[in-house]
Amino acid sequence: MRDVFLPQLPPGLELGWKIEAWIFVIVGFVLLVVKVFALVSALLYSNESYNAADKLNKVTWCAILGVGLLLHLVPVPLPFVNLAMLIAALVYLADVRPALAGLRRR
Repeated sequence: MRDVFLPQLPPGLELGWKIEAWIFVIVGFVLLVVKVFALVSALLYSNESYNAADKLNKVTWCAILGVGLLLHLVPVPLPFVNLAMLIAALVYLADVRPALAGLRRR
């Protein structure tokens, strides 16, 4: 028996919904990889490196990135929090990580 409360999609739209769902899964996986990479990278540098680069200390960055990763893994209905944590991971990768890597090259 067909459920009268659920609308039937035309045959062409079902494929569109599946494509959109797969795009959403792929984007979510890429963002997860970015957050994991940022956290692992933050764990590899010493606290003295953060101080020498004049950035927040290691514990603070690891806490920020760890909470961001945890909120990505746990389905939280707060997309703005996840967006803020993604921005924090991107800031780490774009600003802090190059400064820490620059200390090792010298």
